[in-house]
Amino acid sequence: QVQLVESGGGLVQAGGSLRLSCAASGLTASTYTMAWFRQAPGKEREFVARILRNSGNTYFADSAKGRFTISRDNAKNTLYLQMNSLKPEDTAVYFCAAELGTYSYWGQGTQVTVSS
Repeated sequence: QVQLVESGGGLVQAGGSLRLSCAASGLTASTYTMAWFRQAPGKEREFVARILRNSGNTYFADSAKGRFTISRDNAKNTLYLQMNSLKPEDTAVYFCAAELGTYSYWGQGTQVTVSS
């Protein structure tokens, strides 16, 4: 059974940092492209960052460029999202996803709230 469990969310002041983790079980994360998405209240889920399974190349939404870093620890089967210089508009539920072709597994999400 595949499980993706996010953690590390919380309440932080604007300008602060958080590191989100996504622990994978039931699959080998290194064989999947892994990604972070977020969904703010009343808005659609949006892409944040992605790390490719083979090359390790990373891609970011414009809103995340220069502030967020995505990484993976294959030994721990865990994906990370380091978020710096957080803004109130970063407030959302953050989800990790394991992508293989057109199919994706999703975690349940972790809440990030940035106060002004």
